[in-house]
Amino acid sequence: MDALSGRSIHFTGIGGCGMSGLALMIRSRGCAVTGSDGAPSATTQALVADGIPVHAGGAMPALPEGTDLLVHSAAVPESHPERALAAQSGIPCISYAQALGLAMEGRTGVSIAGTHGKSTTTALLSHVCIQAGLDPSFIVGARCEQIGGGSRSGGLQIPRGSMAGAAGILIAEACEFNRSFHHHRPTLALINNIEEDHLDVYASLDEIIAAFRRFAGLLPEASAGGRLLIAHDGAHRRAVASGLRCAVSTFGWAPSADYRVQHDPVTRITSVSHDGEEILVWRCALPGEHNALNSAAAGILAAWLGATRSAIEGALASFAGVDRRMQPIGERTMPSGARVRVIDDYGHHPTECEKTIAALRHAEQPRRLVCVFQPHQHSRTRFLLEQFAQSFAGADVVIVPDIYFVRDSEAERAKVSSQDLVERLRRRGIDATHIASFGAIVERLEATCQDGDLVLVMGAGPVWEIAHELVARGRSIAHSTVKTAGGVPPSAAARDPG
Repeated sequence: MDALSGRSIHFTGIGGCGMSGLALMIRSRGCAVTGSDGAPSATTQALVADGIPVHAGGAMPALPEGTDLLVHSAAVPESHPERALAAQSGIPCISYAQALGLAMEGRTGVSIAGTHGKSTTTALLSHVCIQAGLDPSFIVGARCEQIGGGSRSGGLQIPRGSMAGAAGILIAEACEFNRSFHHHRPTLALINNIEEDHLDVYASLDEIIAAFRRFAGLLPEASAGGRLLIAHDGAHRRAVASGLRCAVSTFGWAPSADYRVQHDPVTRITSVSHDGEEILVWRCALPGEHNALNSAAAGILAAWLGATRSAIEGALASFAGVDRRMQPIGERTMPSGARVRVIDDYGHHPTECEKTIAALRHAEQPRRLVCVFQPHQHSRTRFLLEQFAQSFAGADVVIVPDIYFVRDSEAERAKVSSQDLVERLRRRGIDATHIASFGAIVERLEATCQDGDLVLVMGAGPVWEIAHELVARGRSIAHSTVKTAGGVPPSAAARDPG
């Protein structure tokens, strides 16, 4: 039985990708849904257009009449007025992760975990399952226009394939921050990779590995359909997967992996073999070995869910990516006449930055690669400072705005600055500069970019604004030059995907 069906649920912090997607999914199960968020956004406007009442612009003075459950995002503290109102009224209060776990009950839950690649792999698998006619529900932590945004409410049963008649598929990211993935209730799961991150929550890599092991332990036993797909290398598989009651398979480059992946970086032809037999082959639309592995994992999981080989291969080859993952924003002619391309990316961990830079170097062959990188969190920057410095070895120029301050204490904020990263980059011979304001960075790019440069804007904070502003200013100049009537339309892409 659905634990949420028929309830009146209020979502505090409804504007995020995960929360908005879950709200839409839960409403489809017969719930009355309302929400609130700190500020209006394209997401809150879309929810209102979809028929969900949303109060945007701060806390509500009173919860909607009849509310019997409050769901809050991870960013909403216990002191938030709406959580206080719920406590005073005796209304149960649960986190987004807890609500997602409840939504998985009675479904074939598929949880996508790992330090990197969760959003892309979740969107990939969702795309494959849609194209294969498996009618999935999904929640992706980033927008993907190809699959209809960031969420979908699918059917109650798998309609076709080898699992036809089983409970409907629900695919979701499984985030390790605050150990929130321990609330999931999956039948199948992926662990893509495990590295040091969220060190404001975990004291060590050993603690992170232990958290992933507990997550893997949530899977049911093999006889009940529980299956884990884990990277052969880079996911500490022995520590995580030994002794689990579910079935365990590995994937990766190694010949000894249960599912061996092979990839030609020039042609992007990728294949997966199992027991010595090729079971999938396709051309990756997205560049980079990391995307080949993400695609392979999605393909394997889709096969487990009953998708046919032809459907999987066709869908993987046609996948166009998600917002803010090596996303082309446009081209721009600078005041000097230099023509440059602009790409936006969500990378905010050293490994993500390094792999993205390497993939774009190979795929785009720019004259120079000019990076604007906004560090995300002071604690992450401090703990991983040397790794960040190494990760930008493939860049020609790096501009670093102020660190995005979120979640950390003021004491942590005082321990590290963007200038610390710049100094370490310079020691490695990289042309690096700290420029605090976004506007000044756009002006610097306009003044210094050369013909054939690729501008890569990276980070999990609002740094995306620089990429959009840089391109938009070019449009504005062009419109002004030809004296187009009516002014410059706002860029439809200039929005925060999160």
